[in-house]
Amino acid sequence: MGLRESMRGCRRRGGAGALRAAVGVVLLGFSLAQPPSPQPSCPAGVIPQGVTQPEYQNNPELDTGVGFMADLVQSFLNTVQPNPFPKDLFLKLTKDFDQVQSDPDILKAILHYQVGFLVCAAIGVVYIVLVPLIGFFLACCRCCGNCGGKMYQEQTSGIHCHRRTLYWCAFITTVVILAGNICMFRSNEALKVSVDHSAVELNNTLDNLHTYLTAVPQQIDSVVNESYRTTETVTQNLNAIGLQLGAEIQRGFRGHLDPALNSVSVMAQETINTNELLNELNSSLAQLQSSMNLMKANVSAVKNRINQTITRSDCVGCENLQPELQKLTLDLSITMPSLSKFQSAVDEVIKADLKSVAQQGEDYFNSIPQRVTNETKDTVQSAKQQLEDIKRQISQVTNDIPVSALINVSDSLVQLQQDIGKVTPEVERAEHIRWAVCIVLCCVVLLVVVCNILGLLLGPLGLRPKADPMERSCTANCGGTFLMMGAGFSFLFSWLFMVFVLVLFLLGGNTFTLVCKPWNNGELLKFIDTPGLIPGFELGPMLGLKTNLTLTDIYSNCKKDRPLWSTLRLYELIDLEDLLNVSKYTEEIQQQFENTNINLSTITLLSPEVQDQLSSFSAVAKDIDFTTATQQINNISNINLNTTADKLDQFADAQQNGQIQTELRDEARDLRQIQTNIETTIIPQLEKLNSTVKGLRSIGENANGTVGEVLDKVGAAQDFLNTNTTGIVKAESREFLDCQMGYFVAYADWANLTITQQVGRCRPVAGAVDSAEIIICSRMVESLNAFWFSLGWCLIFFIPGIIFSIKLAKYYRRMDRSDAYDNHMVMNHIPRAHMKPY
Repeated sequence: MGLRESMRGCRRRGGAGALRAAVGVVLLGFSLAQPPSPQPSCPAGVIPQGVTQPEYQNNPELDTGVGFMADLVQSFLNTVQPNPFPKDLFLKLTKDFDQVQSDPDILKAILHYQVGFLVCAAIGVVYIVLVPLIGFFLACCRCCGNCGGKMYQEQTSGIHCHRRTLYWCAFITTVVILAGNICMFRSNEALKVSVDHSAVELNNTLDNLHTYLTAVPQQIDSVVNESYRTTETVTQNLNAIGLQLGAEIQRGFRGHLDPALNSVSVMAQETINTNELLNELNSSLAQLQSSMNLMKANVSAVKNRINQTITRSDCVGCENLQPELQKLTLDLSITMPSLSKFQSAVDEVIKADLKSVAQQGEDYFNSIPQRVTNETKDTVQSAKQQLEDIKRQISQVTNDIPVSALINVSDSLVQLQQDIGKVTPEVERAEHIRWAVCIVLCCVVLLVVVCNILGLLLGPLGLRPKADPMERSCTANCGGTFLMMGAGFSFLFSWLFMVFVLVLFLLGGNTFTLVCKPWNNGELLKFIDTPGLIPGFELGPMLGLKTNLTLTDIYSNCKKDRPLWSTLRLYELIDLEDLLNVSKYTEEIQQQFENTNINLSTITLLSPEVQDQLSSFSAVAKDIDFTTATQQINNISNINLNTTADKLDQFADAQQNGQIQTELRDEARDLRQIQTNIETTIIPQLEKLNSTVKGLRSIGENANGTVGEVLDKVGAAQDFLNTNTTGIVKAESREFLDCQMGYFVAYADWANLTITQQVGRCRPVAGAVDSAEIIICSRMVESLNAFWFSLGWCLIFFIPGIIFSIKLAKYYRRMDRSDAYDNHMVMNHIPRAHMKPY
């Protein structure tokens, strides 16, 4: 039973398993033969990045340490000069300077505008004239014993109060002068640092301008070069139109053609498998029949011998073996149904060569790219010529934008930097001399302050309030002497220093009010923009613009970091929309593609004859009945001679005759040997035959469905090819062309956005103007104004300082005469009489 069950299980799995394995191999091969998954129908091109913006050096910034007195000085200058910027007056001066000199109205206007400076200058002149005169007369007066020159001090009850009042007034005055002197030192050092750093900072500013002017042509070139990359991409796509457009057409066919070709290939393999099974069936039947005939002859020989043995008279109870002996008649015949019609149908299908049919379909499918290449050869060549025209058109951007002017300006900046490098040593040398002179001025003022401070320190330290004025200590006397020295130095140098202050005041003050202030609030640029101020300087006509372009507009746009397109109003000069309009070329390319007929000849996947052969194969296979053959195989597999052999052994044991006993045992052994031969020879052949029968029966049962599926898929694919081939080719061709044109549309949008919003962002230009204003005005001019303001501050307070120092000195110096004050009575000391020598 175990052998039979094993044989049945093998029979169930054999045919169907072999068929599934064969079909699986075919499908695996087909899947491996398919091309890889196609790329997207219109792969997105590389999105161009924005143009690279150059790296700039840091611009100079406002230094609070340099402009520490800016608010105070500017407030003073605004008070001196409250008038607005004299634009009209300057225009008259620039038109005809010689005529202006003889025009009293213009001279009156100039004087009226400068009235504040003239008043301050008059005060300075009065100071310059009066201070030395007053000092001279004061010195002469004191030498004559007047004006406090007599070394006598009247002692009153309020003398100490007067002394303290004068002391604090002199002290406060000295502190104020010291504060001004400190400001002098700081402003002088700030001016030196500003001048020393100005060359480096100007070079950095010019480097930024040079970098900007160099970067603008590079940015424009990058936009143009991106168009070259775009046209190159489209050219490469056109060169590969067979692979790209053909692949898209293949994709349109693949959904219907692949299932049909796969089913035909599977059917071809199944037919081959069926033919192999039929051949295997015939071979197995012949081999099995030979083996069964041999076994049948062996069984008949053993049966005759057993019959002879059991018919002997001395065989005890052998008549009971007759029924068992009848069972040894074996029926080893297998009746197979007629397979000739089935074989003929299979042969007809094999002759149709379905594999060639499938391969022919694959060849048709794979030849589409080459057919597309051949059909579009002329159109692609014409389109490539149009691409060259597009490249030439876009390259006109570099000719229309005034790049050469930027290059000329850049060369001028290089020359200016060289000139700055040549002048810098001389400027540094002159600045060192100026710094030294100003240090001397600061030190002279500091000398006055030191004298005052020493006087204010030594005087009170050495003074004894109740001491007689004639007996004051040396310390107190030195304090008074230092106060007089401070007053003397003040008279000696203040008028000379006022000349210096007056010159710097007129120079620095007018520079601030006429240059720096309007520069800071934008009035200076507006003045320069005045038509006719600079003959021939009109930016609009110079650039070929329809409207006027001012420096104020340029500075304002550059301050906002606007691009060159809007700053210079290049939209008036260049029609960018027309320049980047590639539709006039793309329309021609589209028309050429529309007129191109990509002819893909139709193909017949399965001829009507082949379809009839498949239908005949399905009908014949369905009618084959293997039931009888299967039953006969099962009957043969159930033969068991061991049972008869066992009974022979039992009868042999019951025999008295040794010869009969021996014959029965030999015959039992021969039956067992035959059974063994059956199990080792017949049964495997039966299993193989049963497996073949199972496979053929499975094919017969599934033939109708398999053939029907093949015919349905092939019919659907054939209908699809007949009706949709032209439409798919047109649609995919249009999509391919739209994809290529999309590259140019994307580039045109990017180029438009880049040129109008990114190329030539001109913040460095505004930065250069601001840097120059910071270097010249916020640092140099403010430091210079702070110096003369501090020096003038000190000189003004020299006047009360002189008065308080001279008056306070008498309270500390040793007197030649004195009087005593006691109980409200003044006791005068009368000097002794002296004999005059003869």
